[in-house]
Amino acid sequence: MATGLNQRGMLTLADLCAELQISRSTFYDWRAKGRAPRCLKLPNGDLRIRRTDLDRWLATMEEAA
Repeated sequence: MATGLNQRGMLTLADLCAELQISRSTFYDWRAKGRAPRCLKLPNGDLRIRRTDLDRWLATMEEAA
């Protein structure tokens, strides 16, 4: 599990990439194609991913495999 999970259950992009063992460029490619987990964009431009959204997204990947 990612170490950066905050008290609101949010992951940073770095945490997500580390957990999935992917590069940022892979994540942005998936996002551009609509294949990434749901993200929140903060006012400063940073992205956050809810743990629940990541878990739900991973479950859909299991079903598709």
